[in-house]
Amino acid sequence: MLANRYMPDDDVCPVGEELLGELYSASKRGLPSLAASIPPRVRATLALYCYRRSHLHAMGLAIAATCEEDDLVREGGRVGANLFARSREAHAAQRLAALEPNKRKVTLASGQLRVMPPLDDAPDDDSE
Repeated sequence: MLANRYMPDDDVCPVGEELLGELYSASKRGLPSLAASIPPRVRATLALYCYRRSHLHAMGLAIAATCEEDDLVREGGRVGANLFARSREAHAAQRLAALEPNKRKVTLASGQLRVMPPLDDAPDDDSE
C-alpha cells in the first residue's frame, strides 16, 4: 500500500508532457472538464504533484477540486486531505467573488494635477 502513496520527493509527473501542457494552457473554465478525462487516481496524484510546485499551485487546487476526497487521501495521506479541504475553500471563494457586484476600480491620474507658479527671487513691486 505504501508503494501507491504519493511521495513528495517524486519529480516524475504522473501524466505526459503534452497533457500537462494542455492543462497548463486551459482556461479556468476548461480545466475541470479536461481534468475529468484523467482517471481518478492519476488525477489525485497529478493534483498533489502540481500543488507542491509554486508555478502550478493554482492548477493543483483546480484539479483537486475535481477529485474525490478518498482518492486524494489514498494517494497523499494527510497532505491529500489538506489539499481536498483547501480546494473546496478556494472553489467556494471563487463562487462568492463571482456573485459580488463589480466594484469601480481605482485609477490614478495620468497628467499633472496642479500648475505651480515659478518662484521668483526678485522682490515684488507692491512692497514699496
